Amino acid sequence: MYWKPVNNSATLALLMGIVLAAVGCNQSEKNGWRAEVKAAKTGVARAEDKKDGDSKHSGWWCDEHGVPEGMCGQCDAKLAAEFQKKGDWCKEHDRPDSQCFIHHPELKEKFAAIYRAKYGKEPPPMEDEPKKDQALPD
Repeated sequence: MYWKPVNNSATLALLMGIVLAAVGCNQSEKNGWRAEVKAAKTGVARAEDKKDGDSKHSGWWCDEHGVPEGMCGQCDAKLAAEFQKKGDWCKEHDRPDSQCFIHHPELKEKFAAIYRAKYGKEPPPMEDEPKKDQALPD
């Protein structure tokens, strides 16, 4: 029986396929965009997004500040530094200007729409706003 060698281009294609599969399968999802997408779709925070024992910061949404947790410049010092570096900072209210609902009340609706699109219901009240069934203070 005579064995005929496979042409070089077929061998090269097979080898490249194996290498690409191996590299793609070994990449860590915790730092990749796949984990971000998965967290956004499922509402489950990544392990590194969770704060030590602080259940307020273990979900997808920051109830305190009315934005997705991964974007909250008030809860995450690293994010705050990034916002400040970009010049996106409200010094008066100590938060990203793009998340300052005091100066830009229209932004609250923008973030609420993101929550409604994900969960199909209204976002929870923020820490400084009354619940819908709660009377406003006099």
